[in-house]
Amino acid sequence: MSATSLRKARLVVTYDGSAYHGFAPNPDVSTVDGALTEALEKITQSQVRLVAAGRTDAGVHARGQVVSVDLPSRLKIDGLAKKLNALCGPRIAVREAQWVDASFHARFSAIWRHYRYTILNSPTPDPFSATTAWQVNMPLDVRPMQLACDAIMGESDFSAFCRKPSASDSEEEKSVSMIRFVMQAAWRRTDEIVTFDMRANAFCHQMVRSLVGTFADIGLGRRPPSDMMALIRSGSRQDASQLAPPHGLCLWEVGYPANFE
Repeated sequence: MSATSLRKARLVVTYDGSAYHGFAPNPDVSTVDGALTEALEKITQSQVRLVAAGRTDAGVHARGQVVSVDLPSRLKIDGLAKKLNALCGPRIAVREAQWVDASFHARFSAIWRHYRYTILNSPTPDPFSATTAWQVNMPLDVRPMQLACDAIMGESDFSAFCRKPSASDSEEEKSVSMIRFVMQAAWRRTDEIVTFDMRANAFCHQMVRSLVGTFADIGLGRRPPSDMMALIRSGSRQDASQLAPPHGLCLWEVGYPANFE
């Protein structure tokens, strides 16, 4: 198929990540990319390659994942979401499907990503939130957790909260900067539900989960709020708290310049 017969599409996708080994394609396990690709190829009868705004890890969910993909221009885009949902639902659902400018790129055109982490702060488990919230059974004090947010606002090196490159990583991966710009960081409590919303230009691997683990220790009184600034300054990954589990994390929304909205 020639390039002239293809057109760039943007999909807004929501999914329950508990059934998948992350978003990124992997021929040996079930992934969100794999399920979407299979469905799109069945609908279009052509090969497709997806580009995602964020490559969520195993168990992580999404409410507003954005995917760009080149599709046959003959395709009726208005009916695409319904067809995909019939094949992929209910664990994966396409909320929007539209044609966009050929220059649009789900990852590189994005100017911010917004993640939400949900904690069930209750001594009693809740079966209905077991796959979408981390149960912390000891009382969390949200006030020092919010105070510690001041330390991560603006531009900082988040080396203390990102997965360190391994020996198997490429030289390019090992040289990637851990500097990120945070636009929003806020903790809120509604009864037993405690949520953390964080918006930044980009995120490094495991960044939100590592931050949440440290924030939780602050809320439990195991660490002072000042530890957050000390960790940012030291860049010491081993001094941060344990990772929060993946199932409480959700890619909430992705932002783009006005010309792509």
